[in-house]
Amino acid sequence: MEIKENDVLKDPVYSKTVLEMLTVANEYCLFLEKAESYDRQDIMLFLQKICPLIYIKASLLPVIELNDEGAAEHFVTEEEWEGVFNTLHLKFGEDDLYYFIDPHERSHTDPVKSSLAENFTDIYQDMKEFVLLYQKPRKVSKEFAVYECKQLFETRYGFRLVRAHSALHYLLNKEGDKGEFQDFLEML
Repeated sequence: MEIKENDVLKDPVYSKTVLEMLTVANEYCLFLEKAESYDRQDIMLFLQKICPLIYIKASLLPVIELNDEGAAEHFVTEEEWEGVFNTLHLKFGEDDLYYFIDPHERSHTDPVKSSLAENFTDIYQDMKEFVLLYQKPRKVSKEFAVYECKQLFETRYGFRLVRAHSALHYLLNKEGDKGEFQDFLEML
């Protein structure tokens, strides 16, 4: 069976929204893999800008009907995860831990402790898995990559993105940091 170029252009797996998500996810991963070479402020400013992009691009991913669920593959090792986590944990320092109220918990008033480094590393793992699986030559791998990326957004990393971004917003804009943040804005 011959695949025509027009068929590929109509296929949601090759859509503009998927390719844009792939681009943003790849940028996120590449930056975090080099995070040790950046200072804390640069990391926070990068995350402040890319998190909303990841959120919006993931929310626009098409619904993919899977024909073969056997295409699931995982690539990020525990050592890779720990490397990214440890770098971020050191960079965030005492500001790594934050608290949030989880509306899904029975008690809506008890704060839950979380870690910026853990959240951003978990997001890294989901983004890296998406990027690497999508790069496989088989179409079924690409389909599963998009399917899983959308599913994980709805059930896992979407929540982490929102919570961590909120904590990051606070850190960048709290009274003590406004001077540095304002200096950065004036450079733009």
